Amino acid sequence: MALEPTRKTFSYRFFIIFFRVLFKIWFRWRVHHADRVPGEGGVILASNHASYLDPVFNCCALDRMLVALARESSFDMFLVGRLLVSWNVIPLDQSGTGRGLKTFFDRVRAGDAVLMYPEGQRSTTGQIQAPMPGVGLVILKSTSPVVPVRLFGAFEAYSRHHLIPRPFQVQIKFGEPLDFAQLRAEAKQTKDKERLKALYQQAATDLLHAIATLEPGPDK
Repeated sequence: MALEPTRKTFSYRFFIIFFRVLFKIWFRWRVHHADRVPGEGGVILASNHASYLDPVFNCCALDRMLVALARESSFDMFLVGRLLVSWNVIPLDQSGTGRGLKTFFDRVRAGDAVLMYPEGQRSTTGQIQAPMPGVGLVILKSTSPVVPVRLFGAFEAYSRHHLIPRPFQVQIKFGEPLDFAQLRAEAKQTKDKERLKALYQQAATDLLHAIATLEPGPDK
């Protein structure tokens, strides 16, 4: 049976509208180049991660539904867990078992836009961190485009050091899609484990570089 794209739930639609209004008022929220995200078909969005609100910032920036990843422990909190389920968030085990990755690939193949955070956890300084292990594998095992995304001001607005959100301007910018065609083709053909490991590292490094080089405001 063919997989179908995830449909927006009532909860998803309601809270997207609610948060968009809130963000425009409190954070003077700006979105740049959302049109760079394909309107349909499987795509991976890879964003920096500095704030508790990053997943909501990301989801609110697009008209198409965005399926996000969240650590399994997040689902243990009653109200938060119910909200995550209603948004079709994918639970991801970060202990190394790989639970959640199959669902991730299934959703991309089904035609969803799926959000990932290559750094794996929120930055403690606001600066972009090194990619977590496995990011390169995820990129090269997929055949879908990867869109780099960068949030500006999210750390200052609501980092792990703040108890309540502050009225700091937040911008989100989408880069040009990356296809990793050359690296994917070589990774598919090589039998050399060390070379494959190097290809995974190169893919992760290239992705983080694409995110880090995005600048605030629209491209001129």
